[in-house]
Amino acid sequence: MFQSPNNINEAHKGLIKKEFSAVELTKFYLNKIKKENKKYNNFLNLTEKLALEQAKKVDNKIGRGEKIEGLEGIPIAIKDNILVEDYPVTAGSKILGNYIAPYDATVIKKLKQAGAIIIGKTNLDEFAMGSSTENSAFGAVKNPHDTKRVPGGSSGGSTVAVAADHCLGALGSDTGGSVRQPASFCGAVGFKPSYGMVSRYGLIAMASSLDQIGSIAKNVEDGKLIFDAIRGRDELDSTTIDLNPKSEIRNPKQIRIGIPKEYFGKGLDKGVREKIDKAIEDFRKKGAKIKEVSLPSSEYALAVYYIIMPAEISANLARYDGIKYGYSKIKSQKSKVKSLLENYLETRAEGFGDEVRRRIMLGTYVLSAGYWEAYYGKAQKVRALIKQEFEKVFKQVDVILTPTAPTPAFKIGEKKDPLSMYLSDIYTVPANLAGLPAISVPCGEAKGLPVGLQIIGPQFRDDLVFKVVMDYGQ
Repeated sequence: MFQSPNNINEAHKGLIKKEFSAVELTKFYLNKIKKENKKYNNFLNLTEKLALEQAKKVDNKIGRGEKIEGLEGIPIAIKDNILVEDYPVTAGSKILGNYIAPYDATVIKKLKQAGAIIIGKTNLDEFAMGSSTENSAFGAVKNPHDTKRVPGGSSGGSTVAVAADHCLGALGSDTGGSVRQPASFCGAVGFKPSYGMVSRYGLIAMASSLDQIGSIAKNVEDGKLIFDAIRGRDELDSTTIDLNPKSEIRNPKQIRIGIPKEYFGKGLDKGVREKIDKAIEDFRKKGAKIKEVSLPSSEYALAVYYIIMPAEISANLARYDGIKYGYSKIKSQKSKVKSLLENYLETRAEGFGDEVRRRIMLGTYVLSAGYWEAYYGKAQKVRALIKQEFEKVFKQVDVILTPTAPTPAFKIGEKKDPLSMYLSDIYTVPANLAGLPAISVPCGEAKGLPVGLQIIGPQFRDDLVFKVVMDYGQ
């Protein structure tokens, strides 16, 4: 019986030793997804033809005695808001209808160049708006640790794909914690790069100043391998840069870790707090210098995020009008639409889900005449303040350690109030507002459910975030 490898490195060695072929590995995961997808609802489409074609190329290369690199022949799942040429892309919404991606996102081009196998497109909160993957037009995704609970969001499908062993790694997008929070809930490793380290070209935009594509993996080394394959400047995304700094810290015992007191107050689950405290003590025992720091403006981060993010959403989602592509009310058989305006209104009312409509309305309001300065303008000023506070703290410490989420995974349908759902991102949102790299790694369980620990680094010091976690064996 075929035994799936535990991680990318193990799969890589198996391919080199010819213990199995890339086609066998790919078919194993494809069959497992087909068998278990009803249970978890984590895949929306399989890219089976493409996957098997890619796998055959890798096998041919091995057959010729050529060397293969780390990601060659490795099945990777893709969040369904990232374009894969000639395959459907839904963004978890009805409004895109039967839209077929006309080109590859830059990250997909890079994965293909690295020889990775694109195995399928994963479920997500509609347009990546949510913290539970309950907001998908195609049904909720279920946590593999307890199918009555959410996997987190919005990259719930990709995270479950990794946690349920449906692939060896995945891509997600992180606008306010959408890679890290589900990684915490499912016991995976989720990394959000610094803003600008990875191209957003071909990622369906949610909030353009916050979105970043990140890696989800079984361990830290795998997460870094995927990140290294997709990073770098892209002429199609003007916000990208080409940086590859080397860590300045040669001795791991020189690491200074900041613990922000604002992240350990009211609302933090007791079981989560115990696991984070134990992890801090483990870092201390291994020689790290632990220092309490303060990020006072962090308490406003969530409020700032829920002004800036909806404002950008209201602009980005204006393109879904039922005319250029996707679902259109006027094209439906029972349509009684009599004007262009009526088509716009009815298409958007039927095509978008509740959470998307809520955020569009909120964003339109904060950008409207008479309210722009009071809300959006002020939020941008506080965002600048949050960034300045991080910069100040990073003069005292190398990295910051926090919980990833205030609680373990909650039950499906438990959070009916949108505000209580938004609080799930309270510890992850600040890194997006400041454009910082951050990773969530498993650090035990509370109530039998995974708990994630978050490490935040200075801007563009993504290497340092990985180094700290690797050196300390988290």
